[in-house]
Formats: sequence, structure tokens, C-alpha cells
Amino acid sequence: MTTIREDGTVEFVFYRPQVREVRIAGDFSSWLDRAVQMKPRGDGWWSTQLNLPAGEYRFRYVADNSWFTDYASHGIETCETGWNSVLLIPEKPNLSIACDLERSGAYECESVNKTRVKSAA
Repeated sequence: MTTIREDGTVEFVFYRPQVREVRIAGDFSSWLDRAVQMKPRGDGWWSTQLNLPAGEYRFRYVADNSWFTDYASHGIETCETGWNSVLLIPEKPNLSIACDLERSGAYECESVNKTRVKSAA
């Protein structure tokens, strides 16, 4: 599972009990050449956080040298060796938005990064 946090950090979380090692291999790490080590969180859960620039990435988890696809990421696609997970990182992550609804039915919204959207009634 992947989560893009408000600061743009990507958190990878993977469940695989009874393994000794889990890494993330993807086009952002030259696949297995520089695969990223994940840390155990307990009860079979593994996680790590990465700062990646905006873009579209392919990756898979490698647990004790067996490859696994993350079906809970932003998509999957077939490749020569099976299925890759797809990760999409937008230019600006979706941030929380606060909106005020006026009696006329018009609304005005402001995001955390101070972008304003206003409608007509």
C-alpha cells in the first residue's frame, strides 16, 4: 500500500509475516541494483518512506528474494516478469481543503497551500 503525505513523502507499507527481509525495487532505484530496505513494524508489517519527485513510477516488493506486486497502489501493469505496481506522484499532492458555503449556494474554498476557488451563486 502506498500513501502520499502532505509534505510529498511517499510511505510504502507491505504485509508479509515470517520473512527476514523486505526491499522495494523500482525504476526509482534502478530496480534490484539499489533496492530500498524496508523496516519491520511488527506483526508482519514492513514500511519505509521515500522522497520522490513528481512522476509515474513502477515498483515491486522483494521479500526474501520473492517478488510481490502492490495491488493497493495506484494501478498495476503487466511486464515480462509478471505485474508491476504503478505509483503516481502529482506535482502538488492533494492537500486538505476548507470550504465555506454561503446562503446563496455559492462557495469559496481554500487549500492548505492558499489556492482559492470561488463559485458564482
